[in-house]
Amino acid sequence: MAAARVSMMVILLNCMTLGMYQPCQNIDCSSDRCQILQAFDAFIYIFFALEMVVKMVALGIFGRRCYLGDTWNRLDFFIVMAGMVEYSLDLQNMNFTAIRTVRVLRPLKAINRVPSMRILVNLLLDTLPMLGNVLLLCFFVFFIFGIIGVQLWAGLLRNRCYPEENFTLLPKPYYMADEDDERPFICSLPVDNGIMACSDVPARREGGRACCLDKDDALYRQSLGLSPEPLANGSVSVAGLCVNWNQYYTRCHTGYTNPHKGAINFDNIAYAWIVIFQVITLEGWVEIMYYVMDAHSFYNFIYFILLIIVGSFFMINLCLVVIATQFSETKQREHQLMQEQRARCSSSSTLASEPGDCYEELFQPSPSSSSHRTTFHAKGPEGMTDTYRCLYRGLRQY
Repeated sequence: MAAARVSMMVILLNCMTLGMYQPCQNIDCSSDRCQILQAFDAFIYIFFALEMVVKMVALGIFGRRCYLGDTWNRLDFFIVMAGMVEYSLDLQNMNFTAIRTVRVLRPLKAINRVPSMRILVNLLLDTLPMLGNVLLLCFFVFFIFGIIGVQLWAGLLRNRCYPEENFTLLPKPYYMADEDDERPFICSLPVDNGIMACSDVPARREGGRACCLDKDDALYRQSLGLSPEPLANGSVSVAGLCVNWNQYYTRCHTGYTNPHKGAINFDNIAYAWIVIFQVITLEGWVEIMYYVMDAHSFYNFIYFILLIIVGSFFMINLCLVVIATQFSETKQREHQLMQEQRARCSSSSTLASEPGDCYEELFQPSPSSSSHRTTFHAKGPEGMTDTYRCLYRGLRQY
């Protein structure tokens, strides 16, 4: 018990040192803070290595009940070997960040020391086969919803309001609600029945007032050698005296960019799965639904409501049911395993206590001898059979 507590203290110390490490500020590790943390890291590695060696000597290396026969011991062995490779590369002035990241697995050594945590981890591992069937069902459901989305809305989220052809005065190629087009204005094509049309593009506003000039005013000012719009102080348009360029974005056409830097679309099944995953997380799904409704039809909300009910509510609760069902079985098995380990630890006294009557039967004073020496006592073949049976029973109890 004392060794287990010391091991847990070292694991907690390792967690603290890993949390205090600052790689961006300690690139060359020249500060006292970094050197102290390195010293603690070396001490922790030496402790884990010595612990592994002691267990190997006590239990053996290969075998069913030896050191490498346990899964968690194999994890400890991998962590120690990865640390050995890391320190050997440091001695050769070589730096492999991927090997250094293995040290974050050291806190996992606490799983084998805490029975309740081990039960939870084994529970997750035991539920993987059962969750595989649930995930397979989720895959088919998402595949069906993805096909529906691709068939209905492929390319529609790229719809933008463009000006008429050969109209070159506009400052932007299509209407943008903001400079970076993070929230695009998605219009509906004439063949669709979406909510938004190019006629719904709002008027341009400057200084809190809608612009009242048109392209003829801009052309007239250009003919006079002036700027298209009146300027105040040489930089800012006078409130209201500006050209309403937005009224000339009248043609809805499929463009080249999708919302959110091209991440949100139904152009293919892969992007459709990304959108479906975001919808079932209930993060930003309303905005995606509005995009689809603007471009295609108002009744597309049915798709998203069904997806949330099936994907977000039904599938997640189904996974929880599987985990809850497996929890009782795993807890019972782990409890039985701990009882067997305790019985194995106390089995050293079993041979002297339980099969003692057999030894008293085998080694007892002979009644025919006048001396007090203990002699082997058995009567004929039947007596030898009873002797073998008694020995066999004693060995099985041991």
